[in-house]
Amino acid sequence: MFDLFRSRDKAVRILLGVLLGLVGLSMLTYLVPNYNNGTTSASDQVVAEVAKEPITLVEIQNTIQNTMRNRQVPAEILPNYIPQMVQDLVTERALAYEAQRLGFEATDQDVRNTIRQMVPSLFPDGNFVGKDAYAAMLAQQNLSIPQFEADLRRQILITRLRNIAVEGTVVTPAEIEQEFKKKFEKVKVEWVELKSDMYSKESQPSETDIRNYYNANKASYQVPEKKSLAILIGDEAKLEAAYAPTDAQLQALYNQNRDQYRSPETVDVRHILLKTTGKPDEDAKVKAKAEDVLKQARSGADFAELAKKYSEDTGSAQSGGLYKGVTRGQMVPEFEQAAFSLKQGQISDLVKTQYGYHIVMPIKHDEAHLKTFDEVKDQLAAQFKKQHATDQMQQIADKAQAALQKDPAHPDKVAADLNMQLVRADAGTNVAEIGSSQDFEQSIAGLKKGEVSAPVALPNNKIALAVVTDIVPSRPSTFEEAESKIKDTITNNRSAQAVQTHAQDLIKKTQEMGGDLEKAAKSMGLTMKTTGEVERTGSVEGLGSAQYLTDAFAKPNGSVFGPVNMPTGTLVGKVVEHIAADPAKLADQRATIRDQIKSEKARDRDTLFEAGLRDDLIKRGVIKIHQNVINSLVAQYQKS
Repeated sequence: MFDLFRSRDKAVRILLGVLLGLVGLSMLTYLVPNYNNGTTSASDQVVAEVAKEPITLVEIQNTIQNTMRNRQVPAEILPNYIPQMVQDLVTERALAYEAQRLGFEATDQDVRNTIRQMVPSLFPDGNFVGKDAYAAMLAQQNLSIPQFEADLRRQILITRLRNIAVEGTVVTPAEIEQEFKKKFEKVKVEWVELKSDMYSKESQPSETDIRNYYNANKASYQVPEKKSLAILIGDEAKLEAAYAPTDAQLQALYNQNRDQYRSPETVDVRHILLKTTGKPDEDAKVKAKAEDVLKQARSGADFAELAKKYSEDTGSAQSGGLYKGVTRGQMVPEFEQAAFSLKQGQISDLVKTQYGYHIVMPIKHDEAHLKTFDEVKDQLAAQFKKQHATDQMQQIADKAQAALQKDPAHPDKVAADLNMQLVRADAGTNVAEIGSSQDFEQSIAGLKKGEVSAPVALPNNKIALAVVTDIVPSRPSTFEEAESKIKDTITNNRSAQAVQTHAQDLIKKTQEMGGDLEKAAKSMGLTMKTTGEVERTGSVEGLGSAQYLTDAFAKPNGSVFGPVNMPTGTLVGKVVEHIAADPAKLADQRATIRDQIKSEKARDRDTLFEAGLRDDLIKRGVIKIHQNVINSLVAQYQKS
C-alpha cells in the first residue's frame, strides 16, 4: 500500500522498460545465433561460402561460445556438434539466398514491426525509446544496429520461405480418424515384473569365476591417474577482518564523501485511511465515518488501535498505521503537506487525496542534517575495510600465482605470506572449501606436475588457485583392487540373464496353462497385477509409463507379450481387453488432431526441403564448404 501513495515518475518506468529490453534482446540474439560480434581475429578464415557470402571462423566461434556459456552441450562432446553448427549456419544462409532469388523481400517496416513484436519494451507507451538507447542495448550484446537488423532481416526471409515450402500440407479425414483411434484406444493388461535382485543369490560368482574374468579382461581395469593439488584460497571477509584502518584514513574518507552522510528531512507518521476509490457514490458516507474516527482520535483514543480497527490501508493498518522514515517526494502532495507541517503528536484535520480521507499524526520529525564523523565511523570503517579487501584480492591472486610458478614446491609458504588458506586434495574429489565449481575444474584440467592454475572466482567473494604437487600415473588394477567391481559385473550380468531366462519360462508356462498368467506366475513365486483401462500416453501405478505396454496395443485379446525391458526389471504381460476410442469424442478432437498431424507433416516437409535445397546448391557450386577449416576447429576443441 505504501507504493500507492508514492509519486509516479515516467522516467523510472522508461528505465524499467530499457532493462527489460536488455533481457529480451539477450533472448533475441540467442534466437539469431549467426551474429558477428565485431571481432577481427580469425575473420580471414572462411568456413563456408553461400553465394560468395562468407561464413567466417569468428561466426562459428561465437556460436560455440554461446553454446558453452548456456551449457547446452557438455564441453567434452562439443567437437561432435561443431559440424552440425556449421551446417545449420550454411542452411540458414542458403534459405535466405533462395528467398531473395525467388523475389521475397524484408522491408525496413517489416524489421521494425518484428522488433516491436519481439521486444515491446523498446516501445514504452507505444513510443520508440530512441536510437541511442537502442544502440546501447545492442552494444551490451556486442552487436551494432546494422549487424542486428541484417540478421533479423535474414530471419524474416527464411520464415517466409519456410511458410511457402510447407504450404498446402493436406490432412485427410481418414488420417484424422486413424490417429484418433490410435491416440484414444485403451487396453487392459495383466502384467508381471521380474526384477534382477530376485535372482542375485543364484547369480553369485565363485572366486575362480572372478579370477578367470580378471585374467581375461585385465586391460579393462585401471587405477585412474591421481593428481594431488595444493589449493590456495583467498577470502575477502578474512582480509577485511585482518585490516584496521587508522582514524586519519577514515577522516579522509569522510571528508571526501560528506554528501553520502547527509540525512534528509524525515518523519515517522501514523495515519488512518478510509478509501473512496471504487466508491463513486459513497463519498459523503465515507467522509462522515472519517469524521467520527477523527473525533475519537482527538478525544484521546489510542491512535494506533484506531488505525488497526478502521484503516483500509492494508500496508500499514496492522502496524497501527505507521510509516517510518518518510522523506519528501515519497507521498502524494496532500499527505506530504500534512505529515511535514504538523507538530509531533498533532492530529490533522481530514486530508482528502485521490485515495480517500486520511487522518495523519506525525510522531517523530528529524530535520535534514550532516551526520558527524563519530556517528558514521563504524560505517566508514566497514566501507574502508571492504574496499581495501576488494583491492587486495586481485593483487593477492596475482602474487600467489607468480609465487607458485616460481616455487611450486612450497605452497604452504606462499599461503602463509599472503594470508591465504591452504587445502590439500586430489583432483576430482569434493573439496568443501571449493564446492561445485566447473570453472575451477576446468582451470586444473590438463595441468602437469608443478604447473599452476589461473585464479578462479568462487562464491562468497573468494578466489582459488591450485598447483599440482604430484601425479601418480594410471596403472592396471591388481586383482584385489578389481575384485569387487568384477564380482558386481558378473552378478549383474548373470542376474540380467536369469531374468530373461525366467521371463521366457513364464511365457512358456502361461501358454502351457491355457493362457493363465496369474497361475503361471504363482507357480514361479511371482505376483501378477492388472492395469486399469490405459491409453498409450497414460501411466500405470507400480509400472510407470504405458510405453512398456506398447506391444499390447498391437496384439489381440488373450495374447501374451514380452519380455519387455524396463529400468527396474523385465515385464511379461497378457492383453485382457481392448477398449476402442469413443467415436462421440472425435468431433471435439478433430481440429487438435488435424493441427498435430499437419505440424508433423510440415516439419518433415521442411526438413526434406532444407536438405534438398542445401544439396542442390552444393552441386551447383553456390555453397562451398571448407572442410579443412572445420577439421582444424574440431581438432582444436578435442585437444582442449
